[in-house]
Amino acid sequence: MRNQPLLNAHVQLLKKYGLSDHQSDCRYQTYRIGETILEQGAKLSYLMIVVSGKAKVCSTAMNGKDLVLSYYLSSGLIGDVELMTDSPSAVASVIALSEVGCIKVPYYGKQDPLFENLIFMKILAESLTEKLNSSSQNYLSTALYTGEQRLCSYILRGAYKHYFIDNLTDAAATIGLSYRHLFRLLKKLCDDQLIVREGPGFRILDEKRLRQRSSEASGG
Repeated sequence: MRNQPLLNAHVQLLKKYGLSDHQSDCRYQTYRIGETILEQGAKLSYLMIVVSGKAKVCSTAMNGKDLVLSYYLSSGLIGDVELMTDSPSAVASVIALSEVGCIKVPYYGKQDPLFENLIFMKILAESLTEKLNSSSQNYLSTALYTGEQRLCSYILRGAYKHYFIDNLTDAAATIGLSYRHLFRLLKKLCDDQLIVREGPGFRILDEKRLRQRSSEASGG
């Protein structure tokens, strides 16, 4: 994690969120790939506006595996659920899948002026609605589609600049597959030249065909 001064683009983004008055209290932070941006259970007294990059939001199950809940790409809020439920600690973990840049916005409990900021509250409500829709789609995908369709969708949603990297054990748990079956499906996608192994992850070679074989092609 690295702290950096706010740039003009960050100031404009704060203005879009109705947070110009908070500018002096905000910090811009960047995170490396694989770095934990927010850890489940950690004390939380701030929001984060995602400026760039991609991160997975996951919840740790009792068996220690991470179940992926959703993804952020270049925008969105981290900590909005905790803010609206008045939770003192993070309800999920956020892990960088690429280099991620965030603006950290502190808040101060139920009396914070944020709750009287109509512009911000409208954006926050939209953010929560998107997360609810995403959770519904994830459940629908797991319940109704084949393993290959679920895996293709997972790769598409998790990829950043056509590159997918993640913990495959956690990926298997999230989409309801055994690790062995997940590995077989990945090999099949590689054999069909939809993806190729590159370093610790996979490069998408044919996004169109990958999407055709995903749950999204079936309305998921």
